[in-house]
Amino acid sequence: MATAVAGELSAELRGFREVQRLAYECAEAVAAQLKPGVTEREAARMQRVWLRERGVRDWFHLPFAWFGDRTAFVGFRIPLQFFPTDRRLEPGMPFILDMAPVHKGFTADIGYSGSLGLNPVQDKLLADLEAHRELILREVRERRPLREIYEDVDRLMTRQGCANRHRAYPFGVIAHKVDRVAERSWSPRLFGFGVQALKGLAGDALHGHREGWSPLWSPYTFSDHPPRPGLWAVEPHLGFRGTGAKFEELLVVTDSRDPEQSAFWLDDDLPHVRRWAEDK
Repeated sequence: MATAVAGELSAELRGFREVQRLAYECAEAVAAQLKPGVTEREAARMQRVWLRERGVRDWFHLPFAWFGDRTAFVGFRIPLQFFPTDRRLEPGMPFILDMAPVHKGFTADIGYSGSLGLNPVQDKLLADLEAHRELILREVRERRPLREIYEDVDRLMTRQGCANRHRAYPFGVIAHKVDRVAERSWSPRLFGFGVQALKGLAGDALHGHREGWSPLWSPYTFSDHPPRPGLWAVEPHLGFRGTGAKFEELLVVTDSRDPEQSAFWLDDDLPHVRRWAEDK
């Protein structure tokens, strides 16, 4: 994995940062257009259209949108429940936009939390997430096993009075690896996921199985290993009484002996980070 050199990102990491910024720009643009009566399906389509107009032709997964108690995955039991529905947005309702575009062969996977008007509960959850971003980076730099870091995130959530909602994702993942994807004008999809990106993840899973690591960061034994060099899309997701909030962004892990170079967030100029800085 290429690292930052003399304070500058490598060309490869700049490519990942650019698509991540594009995805967050999309999230902010779509969030600004949301109004009462808009459905999750319409919000997901708005994300797709915005990104396609800017050159996106492939996806790790198509955009999601969750409104109201669906931001906390209330009642979610099967994967199909993650897909957008006809749930309509109402004043004061929380929402989460989640998208994973592939652009120029680079992948991003982001999550953006907001509300239509004031929502003090979600505001509190968003503030609580700052401590999770700090904890994850610190413990990855310490080369703690991913499973132990997951458990520490769980304990922090408990102290904050919140519920772990990323545990509702398939395999309970808090993160997964992302890689370059072969650039194509069109790529087939399987259940909303880009086949090319899934092939890369499956290849990592097979390779990792042979070497004792996994591209999925979960609470299970297959994640009981130190952080693997590469890019990880990390998404701690908090819930409280039917309201959810999360961020999702890329964490860079390297094999450097320098603590600051061994792991770092790809970009600190993101909406949730700016929000925390403004609140101080």
